[in-house]
Amino acid sequence: MPERRSAGPFPEADALVLGGGPAGSTAAAVLAQRGRRVVVIERERFPRYSVGESLLPYCYFPLERLGMIEKLRASSFVKKYSVQFVATDGRVSTPFYFFQHLEHEAAQTWQVLRSEFDQMLLDNAVDRGAKVVIGATAKRLLMRDGVCEGLLVALDGDLHEVRAPVTVDCGGRHGFAATQLRWIVPDPRLNKVAIWTYYRGAKRDKGRDEGATTVAYLPGKGWFWYIPLPGDTVSVGVVAERKYLYRDGKDIEAVFAREVTANPWIEEHLRPGRRCEPVRVTAEYSYRSKYCAADGLVLAGDAFTFLDPVFSSGVLLALLGGERAALAVDAALAAGDVRADRFSGYGMEMCAGIEAMRKLVYAFYEEAFSFGSLLKKHPHLRGDLTDCLIGNLSKDFGQLFEAVGEFARVPEALPYGSAVAQADETLAAA
Repeated sequence: MPERRSAGPFPEADALVLGGGPAGSTAAAVLAQRGRRVVVIERERFPRYSVGESLLPYCYFPLERLGMIEKLRASSFVKKYSVQFVATDGRVSTPFYFFQHLEHEAAQTWQVLRSEFDQMLLDNAVDRGAKVVIGATAKRLLMRDGVCEGLLVALDGDLHEVRAPVTVDCGGRHGFAATQLRWIVPDPRLNKVAIWTYYRGAKRDKGRDEGATTVAYLPGKGWFWYIPLPGDTVSVGVVAERKYLYRDGKDIEAVFAREVTANPWIEEHLRPGRRCEPVRVTAEYSYRSKYCAADGLVLAGDAFTFLDPVFSSGVLLALLGGERAALAVDAALAAGDVRADRFSGYGMEMCAGIEAMRKLVYAFYEEAFSFGSLLKKHPHLRGDLTDCLIGNLSKDFGQLFEAVGEFARVPEALPYGSAVAQADETLAAA
């Protein structure tokens, strides 16, 4: 591509938002609502496919603040009241019904088609005044003396230098800024592979259990998700260690078919259905960025951290991250100071919630751990456990994880993510 550079078709902006997914759309909507000029840089044309269809109950609150609840109620998305767990022999646990713990409308959430859900969020940002440039690919950060001044963006065969006081990277799991600045730090143990697809006509449970998220165990702490979607479709996938899944070869269709037979509940529920989408695969490498921000730059959503999807925390963390990053950016713009340390509070707040969910994910993969055993010994902790599972991540879970530590190794908090990079270190990385 020739090095033709210009401001091009990009409007003047107070903030650039890279990525139009849930984190980016949320950040753009919040900033635009507060009167900021926002430009969203999005490579793909919407609606576009994305996996991760299950919303936690506490998604309700950021969605409510975005004005999205009535739109979700009017949608065809499947209502979700609970999550249940299935043992390797097919035995089903007593479901965790959210309304037994949470006396609020948030106790009913949704299983969404991400193509439609993400489009709804992006449209909402536009309705609030954000500008979106579709088909634009960010090539690199524009850095000067350790300060981010914007993005070099490819659009229609040209390169454009797009500048703004703040850039918010919500560009997803490829970690655009964190990769360029060499900030990505993989989680030392959460290195799984996910293989998934979609079925039409598969079995659903009855009544209020029809929309339940099911986590079905495999030997060695692998697991299936089973998520009912609109149109008589289910999303179904297996997550496990690479060595376990590829023990007989790397034909992902053969691997998926073999694993279906390893859990009787999954096999029974898929038997009447027919696969209606290709089988997909990804390495579910959990990671966190070493820093949440640099001067003129903030990371949010999967661009900041990606956590194993067993408890469906991805969309919640994207919504909260996008919202909190936007509030921090708005305050920084109001103060006329977009240095990195303006965003330290945002990073600390996000990391506190992420750590709670991360500890629960670690426990899930421990051979000696089970929710049943934990609650049998510590029934008074059912409320704390349920809060963590439904995304109420702002509370103190110290007592819960002290009890979890009796059954599983509870990891130390990662010593990064809440800190911010100073200009000299950013300059060295860039």
